[in-house]
Amino acid sequence: MLKSTALTPLGMSALALLAERPMHPYEMYQLLIARKEDRLLKIRPGTLYHALGRLEEHGLVQVTGTERQGNRPERTSYRITDSGSAALRDGVRELLAAAEPEYPAFPLAVSQAHNLPADVVVEALDQRLAGLRERLTELQASERAVRAKALPAKIWVDLDFQQTMLGAEIAWMENFTERISTGGIDW
Repeated sequence: MLKSTALTPLGMSALALLAERPMHPYEMYQLLIARKEDRLLKIRPGTLYHALGRLEEHGLVQVTGTERQGNRPERTSYRITDSGSAALRDGVRELLAAAEPEYPAFPLAVSQAHNLPADVVVEALDQRLAGLRERLTELQASERAVRAKALPAKIWVDLDFQQTMLGAEIAWMENFTERISTGGIDW
């Protein structure tokens, strides 16, 4: 059995979908895209098929059947196993509890920004700010949409988390660029 700590983010998402009901990979892909899960992880049909194969090898999912509709290719449906349910629960619990450092690229860029002229740093950060504000607007629209559907908050709590983190990043960046522009930081 695959240890929950070895689950990839896509593998965990696949298990979570199959915890809802059995389905085939293309349906899973469409559902992930419709739910805008691509804001949380990279989703490609090929990697989803690969992730399901790996989960099946470890006994976390199993094939429930294969069907064909019209001229479309055969579709293999999967369901989560008891081991898969346990791995999903353990994996989510571990990720929630772990205070492990993550290594996104942006903090590295900030730590090395002093290698660029101040105006270049401010221009680059202004571009990033525009993109972050656009993402924040999209997240706010997503929240309005799920609220309108009266979905339980526990289903979309990640939207609140992402908006809060994005808001903090935007506020920090606005302050940082202001300090650079006004000479508050000796550049």
